[in-house]
Amino acid sequence: MCGIVGIIETAPVAGKIVESLKRLEYRGYDSAGIATLENGRLTRVRASGKLKNLEEKLAAAPLSGAIGIGHTRWATHGRPTENNAHPHANDRVAVVHNGIIENFRELRAELTAKGHVFSSETDSEAVAHLVADALRTGATPEKAVAAALKRLKGAFALVFLFEGENDLLIGARRGSPLAVGRSDEGAYLGSDALALAPFATSIAYLDEGDWVTLTREGARFHDASDALV
Repeated sequence: MCGIVGIIETAPVAGKIVESLKRLEYRGYDSAGIATLENGRLTRVRASGKLKNLEEKLAAAPLSGAIGIGHTRWATHGRPTENNAHPHANDRVAVVHNGIIENFRELRAELTAKGHVFSSETDSEAVAHLVADALRTGATPEKAVAAALKRLKGAFALVFLFEGENDLLIGARRGSPLAVGRSDEGAYLGSDALALAPFATSIAYLDEGDWVTLTREGARFHDASDALV
């Protein structure tokens, strides 16, 4: 099982993301990574092996973003390398993923034909490019994710971080759990409540098939038909 985390606060979040990922180590993993927005730009740090390897990279090049996502990966599609570690990203969006995208080969072929360039062996990267494809047509992040979710086959939990969106995370679940947390300091997403417990004062799980848009001020929950719930 992979572990995923997303945090929005008003101070740098990299340390808290790593702390949350440590609380997900019991799930097993072979690589780890985080992405934050640095002056609005997506910035990733990834490492194969244990979280201490990621921490060493972050110590050498600290991240200061107040919004970010993190991941511990248990390899399924692709080798346990830094290049296959999450988050996967392009110039528009970064994503962390727990689960399996069953139709990723079909999506990858379609997106490659449109000019998207893939840099990993994973099924997860297809999700990032699918959302970016919709964003490039002018879709909002919410509409881009909603459209992408309808194309995906499989079981998954996903968290998205967007270039230039300093106060927005989107999470979705189908078959894999995803917890949503709140506190006076910010908002949180994670594979389970354990990951969020040090920071969130209230925690709930997304219902099956639901997705959520999360900001520092609140959350909007949508069902599989995109209706607000």
